[in-house]
Amino acid sequence: MELKYHTGFGSYFESESENGVLPEGRNSPQQPPKGLYPEQLSGSAFTMKRSENLRSWLYRGQPSVVQSPFKPYGQKYWKSILPETGQTAPTPIRWLPFTRWTTGNFVDGVRTMVANNTNEGSAVHLYGFDQSMKNTFFYNADGELMFVPVEGELLVKTELGRLTVAPLEIAVIPRGVKFTVEPLKPHIKCHGYLGENLGAPLRLPDLGPIGANGLANPRDFQYPVAFSEMKNEACSLICKYQDRLWVAELDHSPLDVVAWHGNYAPYKYDLTRFNTIGTISFDHPDPSIFTVLTSPSAIPGRANMDFVIFPPRWLVGENTFRPPYYHRNVMNECMGLIQGVYDAKKEGFLPGGMSLHNCMVPHGPDAETFQNELKRSEKPVKVDQTMAFMFESSLHYSVSSFALEEASLDHDYWKCWQGLKRLHL
Repeated sequence: MELKYHTGFGSYFESESENGVLPEGRNSPQQPPKGLYPEQLSGSAFTMKRSENLRSWLYRGQPSVVQSPFKPYGQKYWKSILPETGQTAPTPIRWLPFTRWTTGNFVDGVRTMVANNTNEGSAVHLYGFDQSMKNTFFYNADGELMFVPVEGELLVKTELGRLTVAPLEIAVIPRGVKFTVEPLKPHIKCHGYLGENLGAPLRLPDLGPIGANGLANPRDFQYPVAFSEMKNEACSLICKYQDRLWVAELDHSPLDVVAWHGNYAPYKYDLTRFNTIGTISFDHPDPSIFTVLTSPSAIPGRANMDFVIFPPRWLVGENTFRPPYYHRNVMNECMGLIQGVYDAKKEGFLPGGMSLHNCMVPHGPDAETFQNELKRSEKPVKVDQTMAFMFESSLHYSVSSFALEEASLDHDYWKCWQGLKRLHL
């Protein structure tokens, strides 16, 4: 499906699916033409400074207040705030790809893997589904969602327009935006990762000494154009609020926005457009150079959540051990693999799988990778046909009961380093 998009990260857009709907000039944004209802959607406090103020005006067939009261919705696997029970040991953890998906829709197919134990942190889930949501819609009042597909192209229909999202692309749905998601082709199996950011909205990282260009460039982010769905029939609206799911009934589609203008909207990004920065002399920089998007915390330099990728790239450093170095750090790293092989783990870390290395937990290349790297010549090497990523947080990730008991936990992960021999004689 070929769709048109606006481009430019964080830009202010105007979009209408019907000519003459957006107010112009001195006309009040609260008096739109053609009998539509105006509704402002705010993603930040009203008093945030201009550069951080997020809001969009929506012009729709019915305002969002036209719905029944919410009632509890039974979905026991989606929990973004996990109590600290002491069951997450300071040990590297890895999961093989989860394959026991049941048929169903997106909301019912979410499974929480790891999460912080705070309502301003983040969580990482898996999703798996093969059916559309039909007349069911969803919004997250707790935070924004990032889709990272591994298999199956998605059609995401939102209040502000439509996105198609394929493997090697990501899509971010801001807090409060209503949407429905389905396989782009009917009954195709879709599975992947779902990041949930409960903190400050994701933004592009500052580039500092890198300068004006590099990493993810603003012009490569794509935003939907207005596309209204004027359906007057019974619908359900599921909301995630205070880490519980609720459902209300409507007599119309909530995707009835005919036009909108603002800077608060869903977007997608093609990971293959990331401009990778690296060394051309010796050693290699820290993995922070691979940051696509960041959610800053109250402490400058410490992220609530970073989204980091490890894309295809050249390795050219002289006198350098080129795979990731062995390290311990204060951040908490949850990694996944979209396609190919991760250069630090040749075996066991598979597309759709995950690993977790919490604060000060040592990790790095497995024994086989280390031994092979010592034999490699210093000629430039292309790391190709790969796309790994990491959700990294300054907050500790607790592991869900599902991830410990029902998911494909790799109980032998720790063994991948035990073949490392003492080299000093």
